[in-house]
Amino acid sequence: MCLGIPGQIIEISNVQQKLAIVNVGGVKRQINIACIVNEQHPVESCIGDWVLVHVGFAMNRINEKEAIETLQLLEELAELVSHQQ
Repeated sequence: MCLGIPGQIIEISNVQQKLAIVNVGGVKRQINIACIVNEQHPVESCIGDWVLVHVGFAMNRINEKEAIETLQLLEELAELVSHQQ
């Protein structure tokens, strides 16, 4: 099973290598955005995009509402797990 975590692209760190900085729940990480760019949506236009991040890659773009809902569900799940331990 694969788990994609929502994050928001906040900076392009290398246009040629298609690398960006994403904010995932307050943690900033460098990711590869090659899977989400094309002629209609070039690297430079990705700032502000919400994406699903999996093993350092932005797998696809998602809308902000979906991203926020998913983050809230993940937080609730983490809270439930911590109460069971």
